[in-house]
Amino acid sequence: MTAESTGAALPPCSSTERPAPVLALVIPCFNEATVLAGTAPLLLDALARLVTAGSAAPESYLVLVDDGSVDDTWATIGALAAADRRVRGVRLSRNCGQQAALMAGIDEVRGACDAAVTLDADGQDDPAALAEMVARYREGYDVVFGVRSDRSCDAAPKRMTARAFYRLLALLGAEVVPDHADFRLMAAPVIAGIASFQEVNLYLRGLVPLVGFRSCEVRYRRLPRRAGRSHYGAGRMVGLALDGVTSLTIRPIRIITLLGLVIALGSALGILWAVVTALSGRAVSGWASMIVAIFFLGGVQLVSLGVIGEYVGKTYLEAKRRPRYLVAERTQRDAEDASGHRSTQNA
Repeated sequence: MTAESTGAALPPCSSTERPAPVLALVIPCFNEATVLAGTAPLLLDALARLVTAGSAAPESYLVLVDDGSVDDTWATIGALAAADRRVRGVRLSRNCGQQAALMAGIDEVRGACDAAVTLDADGQDDPAALAEMVARYREGYDVVFGVRSDRSCDAAPKRMTARAFYRLLALLGAEVVPDHADFRLMAAPVIAGIASFQEVNLYLRGLVPLVGFRSCEVRYRRLPRRAGRSHYGAGRMVGLALDGVTSLTIRPIRIITLLGLVIALGSALGILWAVVTALSGRAVSGWASMIVAIFFLGGVQLVSLGVIGEYVGKTYLEAKRRPRYLVAERTQRDAEDASGHRSTQNA
């Protein structure tokens, strides 16, 4: 694993190393009962090694966010919390989606840690990378992005669509880190900055770079999923891609405007050609080409309406100011800590 500064990042300014942080690991979980039994001990062991090495404070802990699971995920989280004081659990009232569950975990640890690391529950984000991420934090970086150096464990279609997605975002002017999902370390000021954004439709992969602060990359090898199968099917991937584009840039609308101008110019030239041809006494033929042009323009109009509709729909959802999530319950020890000063919802 190697650390690399991102292109727009600022170098660390501190000449002294930061003290060992109180580190919070935030993991969203949806129907992960079989996976958590294997991944939670690995993460707790990784925390223990960091504490033993003096890289993290003994108060470091793990937060598991149950995103409305319908299996035994919450019971598993409860058992883990009862067996180990470092484990805290939060259960959302319903399935709100991975991004909202991540935000719930970030809100949960805000003000209660020096740095937080978000990662998946499936064990594909290598816990061995945590040591280097914390080392970069102590050097003065506020954001450390976990970037996949090897995705050979992913299916070929997924690798191809991922590359196409990152290229599309770059083409549209959205600032994202290629091959970075949600494995990242964020210092307390970054967590506070993220919490100040009030979007209901979250896309944290774009929001975190937007916040700024000093950042770098740590490359790691993506591991095979420990159990079960991914909950991100083709439909969810397309939805996440749409959220990413509409959350980060309005360039698609500008492209539609440019396309309209080009088509209008082409139509004007076509009309001019038809007039000149008619005045010269030649018949203007080509019903087939006319029908093709009509269908082409109809398709362009429908696609344009769809793109604009996505933005209008997102604006509608944002305007209603609904909460991103509601917390149904916490594990007993965490609920006692939260009593009296934590809200059970976030707008």
